[in-house]
Amino acid sequence: MPAGDAQIERRPRLPGEETDALDVLRWLHVVGAAVLLGTGAGIAFFMAMAHRTRNAAVIAHTAGIVVISDYVFTATAVVAQPITGALLVQMAGWGWARGWIWLSIALYVLTGLFWLPVVWMQARMRVLARAAARDSTDLPPAYHRLYRLWFACGIPAFLAVLAIVWLMLAKPEISLPM
Repeated sequence: MPAGDAQIERRPRLPGEETDALDVLRWLHVVGAAVLLGTGAGIAFFMAMAHRTRNAAVIAHTAGIVVISDYVFTATAVVAQPITGALLVQMAGWGWARGWIWLSIALYVLTGLFWLPVVWMQARMRVLARAAARDSTDLPPAYHRLYRLWFACGIPAFLAVLAIVWLMLAKPEISLPM
């Protein structure tokens, strides 16, 4: 076990003992990670299923819900994760000189670089699908280009989040380049 991790090992709680701030913070961080992972997977699944219908009205409706979901759930978790993560580093006594922490941060930034355009693409696909549904026309080529790009951006972002979750759990010894 890495040296700093010994500080957070505790004896099992006795019945009736209170939860401490570190446990609450850990819980918030894990819930945030679950929201990012779950919302990302859910959004991808529902958008892909709607896209498969080729029905502009279905796609427009689904994309509308997806955009709201990204703003409400994903954006909230995106803000909370670095805050709870930084507080955990401090409270758990890990310190900032751990490779797994910096790799997690790098992957988080990478995820954000893919996620921000994806949010814009979802909103734009919603607009294009609504127009096609309103006008009773086929989805335009611009929609299909955006969908392919949206899908391509989602793969590395999702894999990066999976890697971050693994890093949080395993806390592997990773040497920092000096």
